[in-house]
Parts: sequence; structure tokens; C-alpha cells
Amino acid sequence: MDLSTNYLGLKLKHPIILGASPLAHDVDQAKQIADAGASAIVMHSLFEEQILLEESAQQAHVTAHENTNAEATDFVPKPSAYSVGPEEYLELLHKVKSAVDVPVIGSLNGVTNSGWLDYAKRIQQAGADALELNVYSLPTNPKESGSTLESRTIEMVRTIKHKVTIPIAVKLSPFYTSPAFFVAQLEHVGANGFVVFNRFYQPDIDVEQLEVKHTLELSTPSELLMRLRWLAVLSANVKGSLAVTGGVHSATDVLKSVMAGAHAVQVVSAILKQGPGWIEKARSELEQWLVAHEYESLQQALGSMNLSRCPEPSVYERANYMRVLGGWTRANLQW
Repeated sequence: MDLSTNYLGLKLKHPIILGASPLAHDVDQAKQIADAGASAIVMHSLFEEQILLEESAQQAHVTAHENTNAEATDFVPKPSAYSVGPEEYLELLHKVKSAVDVPVIGSLNGVTNSGWLDYAKRIQQAGADALELNVYSLPTNPKESGSTLESRTIEMVRTIKHKVTIPIAVKLSPFYTSPAFFVAQLEHVGANGFVVFNRFYQPDIDVEQLEVKHTLELSTPSELLMRLRWLAVLSANVKGSLAVTGGVHSATDVLKSVMAGAHAVQVVSAILKQGPGWIEKARSELEQWLVAHEYESLQQALGSMNLSRCPEPSVYERANYMRVLGGWTRANLQW
């Protein structure tokens, strides 16, 4: 069975890749993941803040945000809080690339179109086969419009495309007003693919200590549903590659993602919970399903459930919305 797929111009033996995570902090661990069957490895992110701190430009960065104040300097972690610094990151990436026989994708995480983006070229020089741009930002400034935020990301992509020749994937959040329109704009300036979606870590409140509690919860299968919807929408219109991240915990989840339009499936939580052996188990079960259902290759399933099959996608989605709500009756009550 041919499980191969093309992601960002990279030929992968199957769609299951390691997503950005602490699993790539160590060369031996990254090699273990590759040896277990991952078809590519996404490095953990190098943060804009790390680079600016390294360049002694922390204050300039903080004052670039209108919705912050001088106390914001205390919010940013000190250099010692990061697993590796910028130079160490480049060295680690080079070592991982040398140790594995699968594509390695670098990751930059930031929110401003400034000098820190020069590291895109250095990541390429360190051996990365592609670059993931993770724009992790929670808008809190009431004076800043959605179009302003989108324009900033568009300019970031444009800037990076002038610096590197390797393909670029933009890791999106699910909160844009019109993701399909935004993605089309990003493609116009050179984005080669998109990762759906970034996971926003939700803070809690300690009511006794009156403190914000920072927690990191691993994903659950329920998180995949929103991603499937937008994969189905985007894959009907996007020319480049699509990857899903968040909520993939079984071979069935991999298959659903591919059917919705994903060329690659990034997995972290399932590997953290079950170990690297999960990769081969999922790959084998995916192959078994395709054989049992008389598919000749994974490509036959790619995008087979996206909205290009629907003549009026917006009407279809609206009708489904009404059907689901209308189908709830007293019989569904559990008491």
C-alpha cells in the first residue's frame, strides 16, 4: 500500500510526523522518534523573545506593543528559562538533521515583522528542509483591528520569503474572522502551506491564592473536530500543503484528517502518552483500513471529504447547524 504524501514539497513515506514539542529537545530522543517511524520532525520553536533577549533588545521589543507597560518586562521569561538559546537551537537543529534520515522542519515563533526574522535564513543554513512560522498571539488591544493583525502576519511571511528558499508553513490559530480569505492572502505572498491549528493554552484561576494558574493540558480527540471542519473548507481552495495538529490520537483520526484534506498529520500528545511505538501502530492500522476498503493509495483518500464536493458550502454548513440543534429532544436528557 502506498501511504506516501507530499508536504511542503517534501516526499514523505506516510503522513504521520512529529509536531513541534519537547521531544526534539534532545538529539537521541529525536532519533528515537525517527527510528520509530515518524516521516518528518518539526523542531520546537525558537521564540522571538529569546532572540531579542540574546541581542539585548528586550526593552525595544516590549515598547513595540501599545497595550503593555514597563511592568511587561517581568512577563517575559529570562534566558535561563528556555531549553536552549538561539545559537544552541541552530546547533541542535544541525545535529538532529545529521542524526536522522527524514526531513527536519525548523520553527520560529513570534508576532512582529522585525529583525528577529533574520533567523529564518540561519535556520535554513543549519540544515532545515522547511520552516514553520508559528504566529502565537492573543489580541488584547481594543485599538488594534483584526485586519491589522492579519496584515502584520502577511508582512512577516513576505519578509521571510525574501530571506530563504526553503518552503514555509504558517501555523494558524482558529480565531480569524475569515480563515479562507486570510490563507489566500498568505499564499499570495508566498506561503507554501498551513498548519491547522495552534493550541492556545488556557489559564485557570486559583481562587484561594488569587493567582493565575498556568497549565499545559495534552490534547484530546475532541479537539480534532474543529480542525476537520476547517481542513475541509481550506483544502477545497488552498493550492499549497495542509497539516493538522491537535487531537490526533488514533489511526482513524489520521484517516479523517487526510480525508478532510491534510497532507501531513502532526502528532505530539499521543506519542507523549503512549511512546514512539504509537507511530508504527497508527501507520499499520491506517494501511489495514485502506487495504480493507480497496484503496490503492493514500492519495485516493486525500481531500475526499472536503467541501469541494459541495456546490453551496455555506448553505450546507448552515443546514447542518440547524439539523444538529433541531435534533435535540427531551429523549436526549440523561435525567
